[in-house]
Amino acid sequence: MYGFGFVKGLTTTIKHFIGTYTDEFNWAGKGGRYYNDEALKVRQSLKTEGAITVMYPEEKLEMPERFRFVPFLIMDDPAPGQKAGKDWCTSCGICAKVCPPQCIWIERGKKPNGRPKPEPEGFYIDIDICMNCGYCSEYCPFDAIKMDHDYEMASYDRSASHIHDKERLSKPISYWRAIAPGRAADEERRRVEAAEAKNKKKAARGR
Repeated sequence: MYGFGFVKGLTTTIKHFIGTYTDEFNWAGKGGRYYNDEALKVRQSLKTEGAITVMYPEEKLEMPERFRFVPFLIMDDPAPGQKAGKDWCTSCGICAKVCPPQCIWIERGKKPNGRPKPEPEGFYIDIDICMNCGYCSEYCPFDAIKMDHDYEMASYDRSASHIHDKERLSKPISYWRAIAPGRAADEERRRVEAAEAKNKKKAARGR
């Protein structure tokens, strides 16, 4: 009775140890067990045998759509010959207000007459303070801020690399559709439905 759990666990360890070499032999003529996208998918599935170690950074797991890291700003896809499209952000400041660690700073744009302009002149996020909670994205009324999937941001120079400005934060809508196609399609559908409902209300008032 005593020690049975230890023996059982050790048996499982030995089974995985031997299975690793057996599986490596089976993948020998198919590109190898490691550094092979197809083999990595099998290793991460229920069909795996042996150790499931991911050989990072050569091998990387695919991020789920709802994975969240540092936020970024959405803009329209740039027209041919242009570097940037129109910003979705209106510099309303809601994201900065709801941010728990207060890591967002916004400089609102101004028109020539001095009145506020509905777009940011400057937008900064300190990624060392950001806790990746996603509140900024959740509360944005214009779907203008999303959570990125890029987690490889290590740097030795905090002041130059860890405070992201508007130029670095701004990415086209096509980038969001590429990393989160399901969520992007669902958001687009809801925007279309909201616009149709608004037009119906206007049409009803005009009768």
